[in-house]
Amino acid sequence: MAKINALNEKINGGNNALFQELYGTDAATLKAQADRYADLMSDFESTYGNDDVELFSSPGRTEIGGNHTDHNYGRVLAGAVNLDNIAVAAKNGTNTIRIKSVGYPEFQVDLSTLEIDESQFYTSSSLVKGICARMKEVGYEIGGFDACIEGRVPKGSGLSSSASFEVLIGAIVNHLFNDGKMSGVENAIIGQWSENNYFGKPCGLMDQTACSVGGLITIDFEDPANPIVKEVDFDFVSTGYSLVITDVGGGHDDPASQAEYASLPTEMKSVAAELGVDVLRKVTLEQIVEEIPAIREKTGDRAILRAYHFQGDNQRVVDQVAALENKDFQAFLKMVVESGYSSYMYNQNIFDVVHKDEQVVSLALALSEMVLKGHGAWRVHGGGFGGTIQAFVPQEKLDEYVKTLEHVYGEGSCHKLFIRSKGSIKLEL
Repeated sequence: MAKINALNEKINGGNNALFQELYGTDAATLKAQADRYADLMSDFESTYGNDDVELFSSPGRTEIGGNHTDHNYGRVLAGAVNLDNIAVAAKNGTNTIRIKSVGYPEFQVDLSTLEIDESQFYTSSSLVKGICARMKEVGYEIGGFDACIEGRVPKGSGLSSSASFEVLIGAIVNHLFNDGKMSGVENAIIGQWSENNYFGKPCGLMDQTACSVGGLITIDFEDPANPIVKEVDFDFVSTGYSLVITDVGGGHDDPASQAEYASLPTEMKSVAAELGVDVLRKVTLEQIVEEIPAIREKTGDRAILRAYHFQGDNQRVVDQVAALENKDFQAFLKMVVESGYSSYMYNQNIFDVVHKDEQVVSLALALSEMVLKGHGAWRVHGGGFGGTIQAFVPQEKLDEYVKTLEHVYGEGSCHKLFIRSKGSIKLEL
């Protein structure tokens, strides 16, 4: 624990090595981040009357390779980004957790009752309770603490604000009560467990792992109960490219559109079922092609095209990792574009056929190709049918790219990011 005055002195207006690692080297950005922490520490002191605190940061994440591969036990490539959720926290000597997030009322979690409460599904308090319940169950210490949280991972951006929050809470409990003994991967697994069991939402492990571990990771879900997580040694910042995530809007919650989204894993699995297995990871492309004449009338052609996409993107993750580890960034960019084309042509998650006149992702990809062809890479980001696209943009094209996309999608729709090396951490200043 450290006094707030001492922490502000160490932060030094953002002019320190850790802040540069988390937020880049732009002086104005670093000063804004320093002010952000100072304001949150001031809020904490005025709310909880304590000036002896710890600081925490947890990044958002971006999917870089493997689009709609995880639900058929495939591979993904993901990275932590420099948009983060931060917390000021301290033990309070009670059995109650008190959390106040900027813009929201305080909520409390009583640690004396850790049972699942379905009436609290889809609430932040249920996530916190689930994380503590699971940590206690596997042998970690838990206890009451106070925290003020401020989030810069936009909700609905495809950057996984909920997973970032989960592993932020895990990191707080880990460092306040367990001397930081819990690994990043275990923090991710506990966050996922809480989301599945206490929050009431089924989810994979990619989001939590990318946020918790940091840097670039690849995950192989061949055995979904024991996914293999590997860190990828590559420094994105040194390439001179910015990772730009653009919020293109769109997407619908009506039943027809929800059915469109649900058809992706369902159709992939229908092809697998015709070949006698439950998921596409258990068959090869050659086996699928061999059976096309016999199965296409049962599954439909779109299902076979989606199976073709799965096989291509699943292998592409392996090839992307190899390119990055060999420091061949241009080969990597070429595969990002290939993945995007495969999503468009074969996986067909770019626009919703129910609302075929609304093609926000298609238009954004066309504009991206117009500016970046031969100079960068672009693809759909995440689930598709609206939401966000991803682009890798060289410095000399960055202003033109942002201006072009924001001309259509509005000022502030482009998020200029980089892959940060640190996951969910306690700040050691």
